Amino acid sequence: MKLEAVELIRLDVPLKSAFRTSEGSVTVHEVVWVHAITDVGEGWAECAANALPDYSSEYHTAAAGVLRDFFIPEAMKLGNQLTAEAIAPALHWAKGHRMAKAALETAVLDAQLRASGTSFATYLGATKTKVPAGVSVGIMDTLPELMKTVEGYLADGYLRIKLKIEPGWDYEPVKLVRETFGPDLLLQVDANTAYTRDDFDLLKRLDEFNLLLIEQPIQEEDILGHARLAEYITTPVCLDESIVSAGVARDAIEIGATSIINIKPARVGGYIEAVKIHNVAQVAGIPVWCGGMLETGIGRAANLALAALPNFTLPGDTSASARYFETDTTEPFVLVDGHIDVPTGPGIGVDPIREVVDRFTVSTEWVK
Repeated sequence: MKLEAVELIRLDVPLKSAFRTSEGSVTVHEVVWVHAITDVGEGWAECAANALPDYSSEYHTAAAGVLRDFFIPEAMKLGNQLTAEAIAPALHWAKGHRMAKAALETAVLDAQLRASGTSFATYLGATKTKVPAGVSVGIMDTLPELMKTVEGYLADGYLRIKLKIEPGWDYEPVKLVRETFGPDLLLQVDANTAYTRDDFDLLKRLDEFNLLLIEQPIQEEDILGHARLAEYITTPVCLDESIVSAGVARDAIEIGATSIINIKPARVGGYIEAVKIHNVAQVAGIPVWCGGMLETGIGRAANLALAALPNFTLPGDTSASARYFETDTTEPFVLVDGHIDVPTGPGIGVDPIREVVDRFTVSTEWVK
């Protein structure tokens, strides 16, 4: 396979409502797509980098720049030897920029699998045809607003509720949701690194609510701190931002810093590395689940395929399209009995709806 050209597309996709975490609030999903043109067909991928370097050091403008100036030319140097599996080794010299690397690898992989008539799910090793869906609930202005939102998602059929938390918005919201909706609700919280080692006593108060997990409570570099927190509280500690590779996952498990892992393919450099993390965790007896980055249908489709692997035993953030968007850029993913179907078509199994993409496109750039 040979990479002939890549189109970088900047889109602003409106969200149904503002989504707020400890890192900030967004009303528009600003995103870069990678559209790869090869001699055997085309492939699509969504770069998960945010508009700001808040979740990680990457942001979409910089991701587009490093793709344009370095990564795409490097992939083109592979000539007829191009494969998705060759992307990571070819870019090994470049430090970081995992979300940009993941987007290029995924677009090439989509083209590769479409050409062979193979689905993402089959390629990755999926064992399920549908996956249980959870939903991430952002930080609200008031408790009544929170309760109305959670009640609505449960009525929609979501099987798990994840509450975003930060200092000042933690104990009371969690307490109210648990007491209102009962002990059987699958409930977890996500701090997005909002706490420090000085907050262990505060986080320990959450033990009384029998949470599935607390996700990324302190800074991502502080693996040892997470291990000490895990010894101090009974709520399982789940790592997200800290896990950037299979090697880091192995180390974090070994020192007891995590008993559950959130795998976001973009964060770790792509789906090939994500499968390696899945396998490391599976051997260690550590369950995993698939996180989200407000993806449109292009990114959501591939995540669903990953979430269908056997060690993804907890509901992920692979919500229906309607959770975030009035209009998605592909045919929408729909929640049925708490589950979402895994795409079965070649590649990621979905295609962009051109008129919708054109409506939301801010700019395009070709690299040839």
